[in-house]
Amino acid sequence: MKGFLYQQNSSAGLISGRDSGGRDDDGRDKYRITTLMTLVIALLTPMLLTSCASKVQYGDAKSVETVNTDFGSTDLQSTATQMVESLLTFPPVVALTQSGRPVLFVDSIRNKTEEHIDTESVTDTIVNKLLRSGKFQFVDMTAVAAVQSQLGYQGNSGLVNPSEAAKVGRQVGAKYMVYGNLSSITKQNKKEKDVYYKFTLKMMGLESGLLVWQDEKEIRKSVRRSTFGL
Repeated sequence: MKGFLYQQNSSAGLISGRDSGGRDDDGRDKYRITTLMTLVIALLTPMLLTSCASKVQYGDAKSVETVNTDFGSTDLQSTATQMVESLLTFPPVVALTQSGRPVLFVDSIRNKTEEHIDTESVTDTIVNKLLRSGKFQFVDMTAVAAVQSQLGYQGNSGLVNPSEAAKVGRQVGAKYMVYGNLSSITKQNKKEKDVYYKFTLKMMGLESGLLVWQDEKEIRKSVRRSTFGL
């Protein structure tokens, strides 16, 4: 049987074994390391796949949303609620709605911020709340082209019984217009970002051109980066 020679490694204080025939244990060590790494990978792979899997959850649509400083769902809901309550409780508007349901049309809210904001959604929410109050009637200006097309089809195509066709020139015109805009001011440095939003809404009489009501809502949102940049 061949004897083993041992050599002291002076720099690391390690002892390496080498047999007298020149064969060492490196091959077996590498084999053990490779086997161990393969086993670890085999054990961890299912865990990693499970942790990376997507999980969909339903949340409360009215809960406070604080993902970032952008104009979000919470801002939309609170703004629409405050504007509608302000309009419905304004004394001249209260007097106006006591004798009937005035006809309104709501112009698209102008987005004067640098963000991409679905202002149509803001407009729809305001219209929905006002309509459900039972105080107003609305002309839907977004459907004008479709209405004109349908009236033209009924009156000119020859395919609709004239006695059943909708009559042209009998629509009710809006007496008041609701319109507004959303603006913002952003300030930021390396550590903090501050965004100030101002939403302004107005109601004007179309015949007189007089401003019947106006109100605004202010929102300030800020975020501070953590010390570790997380």
